[in-house]
Amino acid sequence: MTTEPTTTSSRGDRLADGGTRVRYGLMDLAARIEDVIALGRGDPDLPTPAHIVAAAKAAIDRGDADRVSDPAGTPELRAAVAAKLRRENGVDVGGPDGVVVTTGGQEGLFLAVQALLEPGDEILVPDPRYTSYDIAIKMAGATMVSVPTREADGFDLDPEEVEKRITPRTKALLLISPNNPTAGTVTPDNLRALAGVAQRHDLYVISDEIYEKLVYDPHEHLSIGSLPGMAERTVTVNGFSKTFCMTGWRLGYLGGPHVVMAEARRRKAIVSTCAPVVSQAAGVAALTGPMDVIEEYRQIYTRRRRIVLDTLDRLGISYGEPRGGFYVFLNAASTGIPAPELSLKLLEEAHVLIFPGTGFGEAWADYMRLAWLVPEPELTVAMQRIEAVLAA
Repeated sequence: MTTEPTTTSSRGDRLADGGTRVRYGLMDLAARIEDVIALGRGDPDLPTPAHIVAAAKAAIDRGDADRVSDPAGTPELRAAVAAKLRRENGVDVGGPDGVVVTTGGQEGLFLAVQALLEPGDEILVPDPRYTSYDIAIKMAGATMVSVPTREADGFDLDPEEVEKRITPRTKALLLISPNNPTAGTVTPDNLRALAGVAQRHDLYVISDEIYEKLVYDPHEHLSIGSLPGMAERTVTVNGFSKTFCMTGWRLGYLGGPHVVMAEARRRKAIVSTCAPVVSQAAGVAALTGPMDVIEEYRQIYTRRRRIVLDTLDRLGISYGEPRGGFYVFLNAASTGIPAPELSLKLLEEAHVLIFPGTGFGEAWADYMRLAWLVPEPELTVAMQRIEAVLAA
């Protein structure tokens, strides 16, 4: 089935209400087009590894589907998370009491913000960013202070830009590395400088590291909580959805100072009681089982990344270097078409769904976030369609 032609007036109506409305409007329109290739949403398309699925089935057979756990999670998963943070990230959270298991990484972020911030506090947030952060901060009664990043720097976070925005009300700094939507990372030198900023100004750091395993050579991931003097002021937010392709399992975690985790646990009990116990059993298998699948998946994403970047290079479309995750934040200014309108054009004419940058901050009307979360043959077709429309 094909969609009805879009008139100039209806196009304007659909673009009038900002990023979120445009994003959902594009998805609604895409649902009415038969052969759309979706390069918009950030849900991995690869399967959850078999040993993780088997652990969940065994948990169901044990009757775990009818159980609830402590709000902070099962002892087994909390211990596995604490061990993982120490072994892989160099972050010592002092054992299971330094961990709260959450119903997905997004809830983890929400609980971290609620546990740390009070009305009147300020938190420094890189721009662009995934806008769920905005909602969590607003619900805490705090104020978000944007810190600009630049395409030319790969959307790295400049410590000087952070420090000059600190006021007596600043309570925390939010780090997202690798970042959504930019796929940029905070380089190790800047991360060390930011640790110094946090210590000089007595700030907490919320470090969103959910894309930590999806970093492309030669770049490396560094956890700020591993740096000297940072364990006691860092809350690490992570989860299973991106690394292990477990989006629908709704499983994440926080790791950090015990006093903050105790407050996060209290709020977790109010919000959702506990994460699903079956998913928690799967999480134990993920953290203690074979890890070869992570590199296998990373290589798949690396090949897809090359397909996308080769097309953008041919078209003369610039972008910040995508150092991690499975996105590229591309600058569509050279097309002469604002990103929201270009998203609609590509959907209608190329049958490819890509989200405009306005969904990640009002300043990003020239940008689009493209995700390579379809198989290589389908991705190749999508890029060919985009190239045909833009070269016409």
